[in-house]
Amino acid sequence: MDEIGEKRRLERRSRPPRAARIQDVARLAEVSTATVSRALAMPQRVSAEKRARVLEAIAKTGYTPNLTARSLRSQKTGMVLVVLPDLANTFFSRILRGIEEILFEAGYGMIIGDLDGSPEKEAHFAAFTAAGRVDGAILLNGHLFGQSRDGQGTAAEIDIPVVALCEAIPKAKIPQIEIDNRAAAQRMTEYLAGRGHRHILYVSGPGGNVLERERFKGYRDGLRKVGLPFDPSLVITGDYTIESGVHAGRVIVESDHRPTAVFCTSDEMAIGLMRTLLSAGIRVPQDISVAGFDDIEFAAVAEPALTTIRQPRQELGRAAAMALVALLQKRETPRRIRLETELVIRDSVAEPRVPVGRSSQD
Repeated sequence: MDEIGEKRRLERRSRPPRAARIQDVARLAEVSTATVSRALAMPQRVSAEKRARVLEAIAKTGYTPNLTARSLRSQKTGMVLVVLPDLANTFFSRILRGIEEILFEAGYGMIIGDLDGSPEKEAHFAAFTAAGRVDGAILLNGHLFGQSRDGQGTAAEIDIPVVALCEAIPKAKIPQIEIDNRAAAQRMTEYLAGRGHRHILYVSGPGGNVLERERFKGYRDGLRKVGLPFDPSLVITGDYTIESGVHAGRVIVESDHRPTAVFCTSDEMAIGLMRTLLSAGIRVPQDISVAGFDDIEFAAVAEPALTTIRQPRQELGRAAAMALVALLQKRETPRRIRLETELVIRDSVAEPRVPVGRSSQD
């Protein structure tokens, strides 16, 4: 071999191998390049058999999809932002599962934005959304970016479809997916009164929260319906957390006039409250009945098992995602969707008895 031929051979050997292309994947999987693209972007539109062949070919060739180029061509990201007020709250677990199910079926990915009470985080996600980094958003924080919970302030200009979930957003002209919190709280209050309770203490959510406003109205409605007066001294402010339930429990333990029943507007508060009462020697439900709201996973395995209002959390998530996908696909969707709740009766509520220790108002 002459010197020039040897030089060319060495140059070819020293070159990095050519990156695998979509044509290579299609050839190996024996499908079209369009099928490869669909298998990656919209897997629900490709048969399981072809999808498996495509994934196997991708693994063998080392093909890496150019997602940035695809996004630039389509002007779509294939991603949806889901904004939560507090990711640590176990209430959101099944909601997120329901959202993800529908988004996956429609070919979208999910980005979770955990606000955690931080204005800086909210500003970040607002800018992230306004910059077109996602195709749509589902808001569980109770307000539009840039506004307060009561609709005050100027909403950030975001030119993508948005859906509100769980907490209705006042004045917002977007689909709102929720339950009837007022009717559910009234139902629980009436149930407790129907078991014979006349002094029903209410542990609230945070002030200004739209859920709390509706549930408090339902509590008042329930008292009125059964002919019981409203007593402000039977209200303790909470914030839906276990810690606030513990605090409410301590207030009850130290009180000279204990209620015979407590209605907590979240299961986490109810669980924290029950643990505090039991630690102080106050039995649930023999001495004080306790009820919650939400039916989180721990409600059924609490000691005692918690009577509560069941929210259809996974169905709520699915309904919100379906509404958003409809908007993304330029289809009509209802502006307001309300799903039904259920009163779940377990072991934490019984007929009232005179509590051990300090006397009750009964």
